[in-house]
Amino acid sequence: MITKAMILAAGFGKRILPLTLNCPKPLLKIGDETLLSSTLKFLELFGIKQVVVNVHYLEEQIIDYINKNKFNLTIHIVKEKNKILDTGGGVLNAIQHFSNEPFLIINPDTIWSLHYLKELKLMEKIFFETKKSKCSILVVKREKSFDQSLRGDFNLKNNLISRKDKNDLNYIYVGLQIMKPEVFSGLDLRVFSINKIWDQLIESNELYGMESNVDFLHVSTLDIYKSLLEKIKH
Repeated sequence: MITKAMILAAGFGKRILPLTLNCPKPLLKIGDETLLSSTLKFLELFGIKQVVVNVHYLEEQIIDYINKNKFNLTIHIVKEKNKILDTGGGVLNAIQHFSNEPFLIINPDTIWSLHYLKELKLMEKIFFETKKSKCSILVVKREKSFDQSLRGDFNLKNNLISRKDKNDLNYIYVGLQIMKPEVFSGLDLRVFSINKIWDQLIESNELYGMESNVDFLHVSTLDIYKSLLEKIKH
């Protein structure tokens, strides 16, 4: 059973400007919840006990928000002090919090509805049943994305992720993965994308994927954010 998770909350949110000039993207609201609070509550419902949140841009706002709002989780803040470390570097910088246990990595800019809980539980079950599993990611077909401008990230066949057919990448990363800390062993880098880890696993046929059937609502741009607010109103 997975009990630890990491929320990636250090980014600049440049595609949501000007809203993110004075507010970090995880604190933008959808309905009555911020993206961050919605993500934390989703993790709690899944059964997560400990959460690491990495921060950099407007970090004090996120720290104050977590301190003022009581969540039923043990939350550790990891600051990226001098420079932002990108997605892979951000996880590696916090890796000591996960011992040798598999953990979740989640993006707060996806709208984490309760429909994802069932999928995540199945994903967790398959992860532990597959002996070779080091990383498994949740993906969705492009046509189920609210933002139709998003390009595909991956191919998916027989539960394995690839990028073999560059002209037909039909699946988008939803922003949720299960990972073992060992995938970072021997890596002598500080600032890098999680794509570096994925590409290494793809090379050895060790990046697993599960297809989501949930409509993918994701705060990608300012226009999409405004459209999502309208959608949720109705």
